[in-house]
Amino acid sequence: MNEPREKPFAGHNDGLPQAGFEMLSGVFERHLAAAEGGMALCVYREGLPLARFYGGTTVREGDSPAAGTGFSRPWTDSTMAVLFSGTKGLMATIAAILIDRRLLDPDATVATYWPEFAAAGKQDATVAHILGHTVGLVYVDPDPGPGTRYENRKIAGVLADQAPLWAPGTKVAYHALTYGYLVAELFFRITGKGPGQLVRELLAEPLGLDLHLGLPEELDPRVATIFRDGNYAISTFLQDPERRKIVDRMYAGSLTGADDPFNSVAMRRAEMAAGGAIATADAMASLYSHLAAPESPLVSAHALATSIATWSEGVDAVNDRPLRFGLGFELADPLGTYGPVTPAFGHSGAGGGLHGAWTEKNIGFSFLTNEMLAEDQDRRAKDLLGALARTV
Repeated sequence: MNEPREKPFAGHNDGLPQAGFEMLSGVFERHLAAAEGGMALCVYREGLPLARFYGGTTVREGDSPAAGTGFSRPWTDSTMAVLFSGTKGLMATIAAILIDRRLLDPDATVATYWPEFAAAGKQDATVAHILGHTVGLVYVDPDPGPGTRYENRKIAGVLADQAPLWAPGTKVAYHALTYGYLVAELFFRITGKGPGQLVRELLAEPLGLDLHLGLPEELDPRVATIFRDGNYAISTFLQDPERRKIVDRMYAGSLTGADDPFNSVAMRRAEMAAGGAIATADAMASLYSHLAAPESPLVSAHALATSIATWSEGVDAVNDRPLRFGLGFELADPLGTYGPVTPAFGHSGAGGGLHGAWTEKNIGFSFLTNEMLAEDQDRRAKDLLGALARTV
């Protein structure tokens, strides 16, 4: 009988009490022992690391690596992975910066910046309705087809013409993919720049972060290959078969399709503002720690407070999941998504990734993985944040 292979693991204590570090390390290693892929947990305070853990491999044993990424490697501090909806936290940060610079007003109508958006009864829809997932455009109608999924401006044009499913602001429902097209166009109308350029100029370059929306080809070998657990499912709170049809329409060609766009070269080059960013766990933890710092280099305290105030909350009108949003940021919710510490904000990603901040502790954290688990079965981030909360 073959002995199980020892999985690569590295832990670095950069500032936690030793007992707390050992407890957190034990939780990480327990989840790593059950993993088929790789993962990382990084914790930062004001741009400096407190604790970092890396383990497993960039490709599941027996799987082929994503095109252009080479071969399987141990997960290290240089390993990057797709953030999925963790990308929305980057867009929320850009929105906060634009608000801080008085280029964007959350109470203004979208049509103030994007006149065509006033069509089909959306003349009163506000910027906050888009950022807070209450605008009522949860899928693209008509569906432009898979050949245009990366054409941000073309799909934004379809959404501008589209009638919402409800009066904007009256219901909350997660806009899984359309959020990205909407904010990308809104930002373009204000700045004349695409979301990838804004990520680079406003976030990555000022802070020196390994963070990309539109990955350069030379960085492909550092990207982990995503895979879904055999029991992976989305919208695990949803039981209604009619609304399940809406979910399938929302995610068609991505999480519910037979193809695998998140490992494709095309996705890595695209600027998918809802779910296509690629980063290291260190970069995401550092970013959120800078946002949580008393003197943030990115946004003023007032702009951050505005962005992480509650702008929408309730049970998702499509998915039946409890939601709470600021201006694009997820906030601490009844499910304990951000652990036992409040206030908290950030954004999760499909399959288990979680990136965020505990503002009163000046802490930023990132759990990044290539192994996608269903939300109702995944304890990784919750257990790690529970241990972290007992430590910091």
